[in-house]
Amino acid sequence: MTSTSTRQGAPAIELRGLRKDFGPVHAVRGLDLTVEQGEIVAFLGPNGAGKTTTVDMVLGLSTPTAGSVRVLGREPRDAVAHGLVAAVMQTAGLLKDLTVRETLELTGSLFTHTSSVDAVMRRAGITEIAGRRVDKCSGGQQQRLRFAMALLSDPELLVLDEPTTGMDVEGRRDFWSAIRQDAGRGRTILFATHYLEEADAYADRIVLVRKGVVVADGTAAQIKAMAAGRTVRATLPGASEAMLTDLPGADGIEIRGDSVLVHSTDTDAVARWLLTRTDARDLEIAARGIEDAFIALTSDHQDDAAGPAADARVPQTTGSPA
Repeated sequence: MTSTSTRQGAPAIELRGLRKDFGPVHAVRGLDLTVEQGEIVAFLGPNGAGKTTTVDMVLGLSTPTAGSVRVLGREPRDAVAHGLVAAVMQTAGLLKDLTVRETLELTGSLFTHTSSVDAVMRRAGITEIAGRRVDKCSGGQQQRLRFAMALLSDPELLVLDEPTTGMDVEGRRDFWSAIRQDAGRGRTILFATHYLEEADAYADRIVLVRKGVVVADGTAAQIKAMAAGRTVRATLPGASEAMLTDLPGADGIEIRGDSVLVHSTDTDAVARWLLTRTDARDLEIAARGIEDAFIALTSDHQDDAAGPAADARVPQTTGSPA
């Protein structure tokens, strides 16, 4: 990878007071974020949270209404023009009549300096389909091709949008293994995904955004800890809401067939009540997972709970340098 920005020690991404308005719509509202070089950061949020708009500004595809964006110490378009940044977008178009190798050779011709086509095919795990036409590739294979295309310029920052869409379980595991190796060499990875377990398993940091601002920033363990409480799961044949109306300390109850899931900050009381007042069996108590934290920290009920302070950030447990 190019070493210019590494010598300068600039953050891979530095966003300060970032805003983007589309008429009366405030898509991004004063977002601050610093991503250091070599980090793998999951950038997550519900639909409409401002993720795509923010990524577009990082890639120089859109200009902020206010605030600043620096990528490896440069203006975004300058960083992209120098091959320091590449992106793997879920909907990026491919020329269907070309083979995999021809696609990479054509893409490589657009850069002054590139990695070899054979090398990036090996990294992306598509050497065996080099001669296959793009329209004969599966969705997962096409996504791997996009990954190989992004590697051609040997970028320092790689932005991934739903990178494993269409891949099977083994393909997803191999893909993330390659990403982890790249990060070990100093490449920075910023990715968005709907597979929350990928963020849990592979990200050094998870940044949650909601309504255009960062609401949580930390390791997967720290993010999960922000969703207070645990879950009691029990088998209870014939369970109904009426049967559970007196259940103490329940923040939320889900009935799935013969299974009952109770979210609570006092799971001992919940378990005791279920075992003594009902025919519940096979109880399990577990800490909330990444999905629970995601819902708790980004759902609209935060407005009701927080009132006028709804847009305040959850205190960050890790962070960007001041």
